[in-house]
Amino acid sequence: MKKPAGNLNKMAYDKNNIFAKILRGEVPCKKVHETEFAFAFHDIAPDAPVHVLVIPKGEYASFDDFSQNASPEFMKGFFVSVQEVAKMLGLVENGYRIISNHGSDASQTVHHFHVHILGGKNLGRLLG
Repeated sequence: MKKPAGNLNKMAYDKNNIFAKILRGEVPCKKVHETEFAFAFHDIAPDAPVHVLVIPKGEYASFDDFSQNASPEFMKGFFVSVQEVAKMLGLVENGYRIISNHGSDASQTVHHFHVHILGGKNLGRLLG
């Protein structure tokens, strides 16, 4: 039987991934902000003076999974939270970068959808 197109190459969600453990309070983090939709915390290996991760409070393995399965209200609430975090961090005036990796070609290492917020200096071009 043929699978529906939306289920092809779908990443499985691992309930024991590091971000799921952070959401459950099993792994400590340096929390920045929390809403009913999102949880933001400092990256443990920052790539910029400011490097914060924002994760949705739900089991979404990737951006593709999130965009196909989260409700429009939840998606809006999540991305409003991303903007709130950037503002709280004082990044709006000078600029910041948001990045989300999807799949192996993008080097996604944790299969829980997340957005990196980077700033605090001139970040240069995205790709060399």
